[in-house]
Amino acid sequence: MIRKVYEVDPLICPRCGGRMTVVAFLTDYAVVDRIIRHLELTFVADKPPPAYALERVALMAAE
Repeated sequence: MIRKVYEVDPLICPRCGGRMTVVAFLTDYAVVDRIIRHLELTFVADKPPPAYALERVALMAAE
């Protein structure tokens, strides 16, 4: 989907241009959070998401 929507191949290495492969899919939120904390990553958006996106998230959480 990333390739189709953004017209960019996500499996091309940005450093060398070589082909990367998927080695794992992380599906456990606790594992993902632990990796993010360990790498000290932050996710701060340049601008807030549009209001309709926040409404959709709230509706999904309510279900």
